[in-house]
Parts: sequence; structure tokens; C-alpha cells
Amino acid sequence: MRFPSPLVPARLVRRYKRFLADVELEGTGELTVAHCPNPGAMLGLAEPGTRVWLEPNDDPRKKLKFGWRLVELPGGHLAGIDTGVPNRVVSEALAAGAISELAAWDNVRPEVRYAEKSRIDFLLSGAGKPDVYVEVKNVHLRRESDLAEFPDCVTARGARHLDDLAAMVGEGHRAVMVYLVQRTDCGRFDLARDLDPAYGAAFDRARKAGVEAICYGTEITRGGVEIGAPIPLMV
Repeated sequence: MRFPSPLVPARLVRRYKRFLADVELEGTGELTVAHCPNPGAMLGLAEPGTRVWLEPNDDPRKKLKFGWRLVELPGGHLAGIDTGVPNRVVSEALAAGAISELAAWDNVRPEVRYAEKSRIDFLLSGAGKPDVYVEVKNVHLRRESDLAEFPDCVTARGARHLDDLAAMVGEGHRAVMVYLVQRTDCGRFDLARDLDPAYGAAFDRARKAGVEAICYGTEITRGGVEIGAPIPLMV
């Protein structure tokens, strides 16, 4: 997934109201407001003074002329904060057969309604194979060592998705939870059970019911985000 426009550097002044961020553009010192496409807590990624990368736009329909895309991390690493990116990355990876666990299915449909009030991120189908319900979650929390964690705040919606996937397995389908780590300094994955015990319990129920869980890293540059190597689960 390539960014449509070259990113520009800035310093974060503050993030507020979840979807807004005051930033100071590098070079000019201009203060402006950028869209923050992330409803989560963004623990460790929204500290004032952090160097960030913004995507400019000249769309007259948009009130804000910049969208926050990346956070610069120590050691030359990067983290992506746009929660819309993982689905695009996984979509491209599925089309390219880059996710080995899901490479044998020919037909991929995004955003298909299922269960009582949910949409599955991707529904995979193929002749002579069970349908595969694929849910994608964005991961960018890191609190210790090289361990990526999910979620970074309470997510009742995420727990519901796990229960919906378990129901699909009960109907004879296959269900796979894909955790995509949108930062380049992690080599393992676990659940942040202390931040959302209910999600941890839902994950355990889903795994017991037969829902699969896999994790992949990403390759992030200022040009875009692509699927990376598999990351081991510690759960």
C-alpha cells in the first residue's frame, strides 16, 4: 500500500478529541490541525514533541489538509497509526498470495455482512473448500522488549467479533483472526489482557471454539506499508 502523496515531517503538539492533532510543520514552524485516523488510546505514540509524518491533500471537500500517518520511533523504526491501513495491506497481501495460511482461496470479498450486526473484513471462498471468515486487527502497542500487544484500550466491538467468528466455526466454516503489527520494532505478539480482560476472555472462547489466530509484521517506509514476515504468538 503506497501513500498517494509524499509525507511531510512535523512535531506533535497534542492529540485531542480522538481524531484531531495539533502539529508544528518542520521547516516552516507553521501550526496546523491534522486528522488522526485512530480511535484508540495510542499508548506511547502520542507524546508531545514526537516526530510524526503527515500526508497532505488538496481535496476541497476535506476541512483538514493533513492526515497523520506515521510516528518516528527510536532506532530508526516507524509505527503506522492509521487504523484503515491494515485492511488495505491485507487486501493486497491476499491478492498476491502473501499470507500462506490463506493463499489457497481464489475469491476474496471485503466487508460482507454476517452474524446479527457485523461485517467481516474479508470472506474467502473457493471450489471444494469451506468459506473463510477473516477479521483484521491493527496492532501498534508496545510496552516492553519487542512485544506487540492488542488491544490498547477496551474494545467491546472486538470481543463481539471474536464471538461472531466462533459462531461461524460452529456452522462449519473456517475463521481466522489476523493481527497486523503496524510498527517495525516488534518480533512477538501477545494480548494486553490487563487493559481489556473481557477481550482476553473472548479470545480464549474463540480459540477453544476453533477460531485461528495469526500475526504478521509490516514493512513501513515513508512511501507506504506492506505485509512483512509472520510474527509468533505468545498466547
